[in-house]
Order: sequence, then C-alpha cells, then structure tokens
Amino acid sequence: MDYVDLRSDTVTHPTPEMREAMAKAVVGDDVYGEDPTVNRLQEMAAAMVGQEAGLFVPSGTMGNLTAILAHCGRGDEIIVGKRAHTFLYEAGGVSALGGVHSNQIMEQPDGSLALEDIQAAIRADDVHQPVTRLICLENTHNRCGGTFQTPAYTRRVCDFAHERGLKVHLDGARLFNAATAQGVPARDLTEGVDSVTFCLSKGLCAPVGSVLCGSREFIARARRIRKQLGGGMRQVGVLAAAGIVALEKMVGRLGEDHARARRLAEGLRAIRGLVLDEGTPATNMVFLSLAEEVPFTAREVAEKMKSLGVLVGVVGERRFRLVTHYWVDDEGVEKAIEAFQEALA
Repeated sequence: MDYVDLRSDTVTHPTPEMREAMAKAVVGDDVYGEDPTVNRLQEMAAAMVGQEAGLFVPSGTMGNLTAILAHCGRGDEIIVGKRAHTFLYEAGGVSALGGVHSNQIMEQPDGSLALEDIQAAIRADDVHQPVTRLICLENTHNRCGGTFQTPAYTRRVCDFAHERGLKVHLDGARLFNAATAQGVPARDLTEGVDSVTFCLSKGLCAPVGSVLCGSREFIARARRIRKQLGGGMRQVGVLAAAGIVALEKMVGRLGEDHARARRLAEGLRAIRGLVLDEGTPATNMVFLSLAEEVPFTAREVAEKMKSLGVLVGVVGERRFRLVTHYWVDDEGVEKAIEAFQEALA
C-alpha cells in the first residue's frame, strides 16, 4: 500500500534531481578537506545563515552535540528548554560524551525562553556550582507545536548572553520553515548566534545530513570534535550533492507544506472527537488530541488510520503530531482528513 505518511518530515525521500546530482557528484576525501562538493555545500550553507564557515555532519544530533562540545568543557553547564530536542531526544549525549551538565528551564508556549528565566538559571561564581557557558535555543520548536522565534527575539537573547560572557547555539533543524513562516531570510534568524545547526534531511528532502555553521575558528574546533565522534566521512560528496539541491530548490517551496498543514488543520477541526491545539499549525506541524468522549487511545486510532492508508505520529496517550512535507500532496491531505473521520466513526 502507498501510505500518506504524516509521521514526520524525516520520512522524505530524495527527489529525482537529487538522485541525479548524487550519481554525478565530483568527490574527494573530505577528512583531508578535498571533497569539492562538500566544500561547496558548506560554503553555501554558511552564506545562507550569515556565518563564516560550515561543517557537514551526518545528523542534526551530531551537529548539536559537536557544537555544544566545541563551546563547553567537562563540568560546564548549558541552559536549555525542558522540551528542547537537544534535551529530550538526543540520548543525553552532551552529558554521556562531553561531561556537560544541563540546566533545563520551561519554555513559553511559543517555544521561547524568557530572559528572566535564563537570568535565574545562570550560575553564580561559586566553587560549588558548574560554570554556565551556553544558551541553547530551538527554531522551529518541535515539541512546542512547530512554533517559530522572531529575528528580534533571537537578537535579544544573543545580546543578553554576550553581555554576560555566554555563547548561544541555535538548534535550527527546521530553520528554513521558521524563515518561510515569517517571510524573512534565514540569516535574519541567526544574527548574533555563535553557532547554528540545520537539517537537510527533513523538509528539504535530502537523504542524509545537517550542516553546523559558525566562525572559522569555531568550525576548526568542531571539525576535530566531529572526528572524535566518528563523523569524519570520506567521499561524502555523493550525499552533499543532494544537500546542494535541497538548498537551491527545496527551501523556496516550504510554503506549500505550510499551506497544506493549514488545510489539514481546517479539515480536522470539523471532525467531532478531535481537539486541535490553539494556533496550530505555526509551520508544517499540526498537533491535536482526542476529546474526552472518544473511547480510543491515540495508538488505537493510529492503527485504524494505517489500515486506511494514512500514517500518523503518536506523541502521547491521546495525542498526535502530523507533519506535512514534499511527499504529501493535496490529495494526501484530503485522504488523511477522511481517514480520521472514518477511524473515529
């Protein structure tokens, strides 16, 4: 069966143009810095986010981990949201591999960290306490509903951090969705940050990879850490070629995914038994829950949906996350609405 897969935008396949570019890619040894396709991707990525240099990494998780280890030493502390991907879904890597402590604070409903909460989390100069080194932001914010942060907010946090001798890392896994939602260039959302990671393998459709960007000095440190983590790849231009197509061709169409998410939400709001989060969707994610009178769990509904040819993400006992992407067309959206209607009938 051909499924309408709304579980995540990580399920995207490379486009035909990407496959052709991968087959024709000119390659070299990237650990030696000699893969011209990787070098081009890194330069393109850095320019798009207003940074000096970039580093191609296998995953967003490795990108975030590499960044944090490049900013922090063992025993240092990062300030991060309680619902941040870095804290919830990256296997505790910063602590397990870097000896870095995390101080989690609750996000605001829009995914931002309030400056007063950040201030309260900064450690005193006290031998009993870890040293605060880094503030971690997320844009878009996955578990806060795919919400986005504004350029003004990010600059405000960066100014706040730098005045106190702290650095800022941005987990921008879906950074271009945030930029699309606001009609601004991605670099406006990264102004002032000390490092930023974004994924090529989500809504941008590349099969593998993320890019970590920052100053040349920072990327030099990060390159060594990437090697320590086992991320030094060789003739990886075959993957970077897909990333170049992603940046050239896929960024500009993300608005289509957002429009389909809005249509999906509109259709689901009309179905009795479904309760959509207020304000959803902010970008390409629709969050919803089952009403109290529905006698099924979210997983039971998901199984019914699967039998109807639609895959949905279950993120709680009675809660779903639906994500639109390149491989979900208008017909797929309507099929998903109809499947929910039938599954709850």
